[in-house]
Amino acid sequence: MKKILALTLGVAGAGAAAAYLVTDRDALSPLMASAAAQEAKPVTIWRAPGCGCCDAYAEYLRNNGFKVEVIDDRDFEDRSVEAGVPDRGIGCHLAMIGGYAVSGLVPSEVIERLLKERPEITGITLPGMPANAPGMASEKSGTLRIYSFGPDGVAVYSDE
Repeated sequence: MKKILALTLGVAGAGAAAAYLVTDRDALSPLMASAAAQEAKPVTIWRAPGCGCCDAYAEYLRNNGFKVEVIDDRDFEDRSVEAGVPDRGIGCHLAMIGGYAVSGLVPSEVIERLLKERPEITGITLPGMPANAPGMASEKSGTLRIYSFGPDGVAVYSDE
């Protein structure tokens, strides 16, 4: 006997809920994947061509609900400075997420907080390539100090 499952996927025009009746549990998987893809936050990463840690970081972001586009850019450091990242704050790549510049291997939970709080800053950075950061290590150990930057200067944003 097949069970009938109902799945509601957001709101259609004029406020009406869009619902689908599914008679096979396996049929839910593509619908759920589609809904998740629509909710994924878009990220564009500019990185030095062939950077393996940037590939690992992009995959880390994808696994944490982001839709990531990676662009090889030999001049990503210049792009970082143009985006407002302080010279001493440049990470191994530059990402644009929700109108913010994010430099380096910033943990996803810090990015989520940034997007939720929406502070009046240009962006955040985790300078360099810390060995315990996402994309460098299989799991984080120790503390990562993330800085904010913008018109009011540079400040500690988070110690994770």
